[in-house]
Amino acid sequence: MSSLSSVISQHGNPVDMLRNSKIGMYVYPIVAPEFSNWRDEQVAWRDHAVLFDQTHHMDELTVEGPDAEAFLAYVGINGFANFDLNRAKHFVPVTPAGHVIGDMIIFRERLDKFILVGRAPTANWVKFQAAIGTWKVRLFHDPRSDSRPDGERIMRTHYRFQIQGPDAPLIFEKINGGPVKDIPFFHVDEINVGAKKVQALRHGMAGAPGLEIWGPYGDKHHIQSTILQAARDIGVNLVQVGSRAYSTNTLESGWIPSPLPGIYSGDGMMQEYCDWLGADSYEAVGSIGGSYVSDDIADYYVNPFELGYSFYIGWKKDDFIGKAALQKMKDGPNRKKVTFEWNKEDVLRVIASGLEQGTPFKWIDFPQPNYASSTADMVMQGDKMMGMSMFNGYSYNERCFLSLGVVDPSVQIGDVLNLKWGEPAQTGKTSTEQHVQTDIRVRVSDTPYAKDARENYADSWRTKAD
Repeated sequence: MSSLSSVISQHGNPVDMLRNSKIGMYVYPIVAPEFSNWRDEQVAWRDHAVLFDQTHHMDELTVEGPDAEAFLAYVGINGFANFDLNRAKHFVPVTPAGHVIGDMIIFRERLDKFILVGRAPTANWVKFQAAIGTWKVRLFHDPRSDSRPDGERIMRTHYRFQIQGPDAPLIFEKINGGPVKDIPFFHVDEINVGAKKVQALRHGMAGAPGLEIWGPYGDKHHIQSTILQAARDIGVNLVQVGSRAYSTNTLESGWIPSPLPGIYSGDGMMQEYCDWLGADSYEAVGSIGGSYVSDDIADYYVNPFELGYSFYIGWKKDDFIGKAALQKMKDGPNRKKVTFEWNKEDVLRVIASGLEQGTPFKWIDFPQPNYASSTADMVMQGDKMMGMSMFNGYSYNERCFLSLGVVDPSVQIGDVLNLKWGEPAQTGKTSTEQHVQTDIRVRVSDTPYAKDARENYADSWRTKAD
């Protein structure tokens, strides 16, 4: 087998292929699972300051050349009219049918040079579009580090660190040797880390302020040690965050990190893409987990309106992939993104089943049950499916289990629905044990998830049965 198409043919359809994948647990590579413990690490991004090592888990794709801007404007939905130097955007491509493929952060380093950072599906799609087109562009792909390197040396083009939290400005001033200029949101500027100048992007994860810095991979250990020493020198509690806590920060900020790429169906360009993708690609070896089972792979896809990306769309551009489809979708009805707050008693009941004889409910791993590349759990109102839970985990800050997903537009904040937890039949996934399904009540909440909203109207339901 040499292509995604051949792997799909072997399984009969992409749903069976993905639901029976042998890839195992989704792994954030290289970075230690915990530096202290994941509970304190979660608390630190809200109360103190944290250091995220983002060096290894994302692909990096450089696109440069005379046509770089025009090419990327055609491939992504984003408008490029205000994309000046030293800026960043959330880059989102879709298929000709309007289905989201993934997303990356795109940085503009020169008029003719861009760097994209994020998950593999978007990088693969951009590479394919360059391969089939006549654009004057050059691409360099630095894939994420191996999940299980088995002692092999790992090299990247760049290191990436994120420092954030209420005490982060004190650390920035120390490492910079003086006050740091105010960098506007999603703008890039230079700061000092000791004797070295580094690029810094202003943004935040889990709702906390911070900067992401990067530079040549060979400088990684020097930069990291300089940051840690600076925090010690000024008495700031800078907490290094391991991969267990890192994966949960999005539950508080509301970004859905791994929607299923909408690339497995369609004729023409989509068939050509499946023929082009390798049998070892993310799209071929990834997995779907969860209670939702459909014969039609398109039922797992999402569009930009559902994920809250509609304001990115550059409608004034002459053309971009998926424009016609999105014009038909924009007036809906489209599902909407929400946070699901899981009922405490139901979560405890599921956990308790693992301490009893007989077949238990599906295990809930803390802080994040990363047992598949993409998650699709049914969210029900009676016998009617009202939505899909797509990424879940536990927030020690909020003291509750949360998930992010999409629901029918008729669903209102505060509605209580039932999430179907567990898979209806045993699959070939090595990350899934024998279990039985059950219902977990979930209260529909705002995204990003707001603690004060939960306390105002939802505290009683979390401790008492409805």
